[in-house]
Amino acid sequence: MDDVLVIGGSGVDTIVRVERLEVPDRDLLHVEPVRDCVAHSGTGYALGFHALGRRTTFLDYLGDDPQGGLIRARLRGAGLAFETLPAPNGTPRSVNLVDAEGRRFSFYDGRHPEDLLLPTDFALPRVERARHVHVSRSHFNRELLGELERRGVPTSTDLHAWDGEEPATQPWAFRTDFVFLSAAGIRGRVPEVLRMILAKGRARLAVATDGANGCHVLSRASGEVRHYPAVVPPRPVVDSNGAGDAFATAFLHTWFGGGGEGDGGLDRCALAGLAAGAFACTHHGTAERHITAAELAAAVNRIRRPGPADPAGWRWS
Repeated sequence: MDDVLVIGGSGVDTIVRVERLEVPDRDLLHVEPVRDCVAHSGTGYALGFHALGRRTTFLDYLGDDPQGGLIRARLRGAGLAFETLPAPNGTPRSVNLVDAEGRRFSFYDGRHPEDLLLPTDFALPRVERARHVHVSRSHFNRELLGELERRGVPTSTDLHAWDGEEPATQPWAFRTDFVFLSAAGIRGRVPEVLRMILAKGRARLAVATDGANGCHVLSRASGEVRHYPAVVPPRPVVDSNGAGDAFATAFLHTWFGGGGEGDGGLDRCALAGLAAGAFACTHHGTAERHITAAELAAAVNRIRRPGPADPAGWRWS
């Protein structure tokens, strides 16, 4: 049995480091060396769970192109089990601008045809061997959501910067058990959108990550939206790419291990996620370096809670 099956969501980020996230008033700007990095949410989840010691398999479409080769080499090098189908339009890509403070803006090229579907006879035998399925917000796996519901398999998804309204994303929002998204698309409406996800769907909890502002968590058991301040990273922030994926994998890893049970359960999961997200921000690239279970445990043990004199967030001691 796999602990986690991750379906969909691989790609390559071309990362361009700039001073500011704005277009200069000139024709040319010299930048640091431009890098291609294995990236996108599904890859981040799969490699993140794998680094935390969870037995993980990854399924996706990959192109027969240099980007697909880069991803295959990265997965093999990590020792992660994966199976792929040929992507008719090639491997998805993004160009990410990263400023001096580590903030990013992405130009995303999904490129998979709208009528592409993941064959159920390819996915379901792997689903039967998984304790948990993370189903990326990739349109080709939309028909798989019903199969996962019928089988009662615990599921999670990541909606990225969903605005809380766009209809095409609603099946993932309302038909999975653990819903993660960015607060970037729902500014001023975070509690409202989290409550809507639970009210209209099957989710046990919904989480909105909020960068330097921490995260917001609503569980069906508690019924209240809790805000957790960010963990102040132990080193300077250099790149926020992949921080949300790192947060979610550490959150779920802690939940899978029983950390979400009893008093303080959500606190433990949120702290683990925030520690992993902070760790990711201190490393260049999107999926180049992931926190291990030992590093996560050590980080959580060393982090002290904010007090009246230090309200900004948790800190490494």
